[in-house]
Amino acid sequence: MPIAIEIKNLKKTYGDQLEALKGIDLTINEGEFFGLLGPNGAGKSTTIAILCGLVNKSSGTVSIGGFDLDTQFPQAKSMLGVVPQEFNFNIFEKCLQIVVNQGGYYGVPRSEAVPRAHMLLERLGLKDKTNTPAARLSGGLKRRLMIARALIHQPKILILDEPTAGVDISLRRSMWDFLSEINQEGLTIILTTHYLEEAENLCKQIAIIDHGKIIENAPTASLLKRLKSETVRITVTPEESVPTLPDLMFTPVEPGIFELELSESVTLTQVVEGLKAQGITVNRASNKSNRLEELFFKLVNS
Repeated sequence: MPIAIEIKNLKKTYGDQLEALKGIDLTINEGEFFGLLGPNGAGKSTTIAILCGLVNKSSGTVSIGGFDLDTQFPQAKSMLGVVPQEFNFNIFEKCLQIVVNQGGYYGVPRSEAVPRAHMLLERLGLKDKTNTPAARLSGGLKRRLMIARALIHQPKILILDEPTAGVDISLRRSMWDFLSEINQEGLTIILTTHYLEEAENLCKQIAIIDHGKIIENAPTASLLKRLKSETVRITVTPEESVPTLPDLMFTPVEPGIFELELSESVTLTQVVEGLKAQGITVNRASNKSNRLEELFFKLVNS
């Protein structure tokens, strides 16, 4: 499969002591929806900043769309569309103008940029905001505007650095739908996020970085299979029930609500049947957190 981004032995040292990156290797294939996860200070932002040319690497090699970042920087940069964490456009400009102007920086003629910008704004639910100054948009709509701006020059790779931070749930999920669509159309997407549910739902491949090193890099489904246990929250009636089952600990949260950790050897169905035999009905059951989140914390804290 053709390679979109190839990183070999990438290092970044700030000053004499702080090693932000300690020789990471990553290969991201074309058309992939790739998640780069890690706690704050792990090296995610440094990696993204190097790819975008905002930070100079200390050593190692980076290839973007087949172009070497050092010797073919303009070509490599043209492969990327970037949505940073912070809003960095002129809030007094109208939405259409912000997107069209970005196309100009990449040599897109205005005759092409204007209809393309209209199309992107419509797909991102901003059709009625075309002539609205960006300052009047909500935080979630500003995020969408940044995605439209990043796509105006038709990049091969889209980098999303915390794209749904501060976005309400409904807008977040509609944004997920749009990102899934453009990924299915062939766009390579690299996502950093603190919403692990987001990574679990969107990413097919996930790398976890911690203390400047890649500690895991595997298909999402493969990572989740390694989760040996998960915490489940159940709601039961009668509320005054005290559930007990062999080798399981039920931790009360509030009346009628308990948490328990399920291993591979005990299924939720077995728990429900076991409690039913005691006259206890399980009315609701859900994961305390998403499965990837549990695995993530187990990996970075091991």
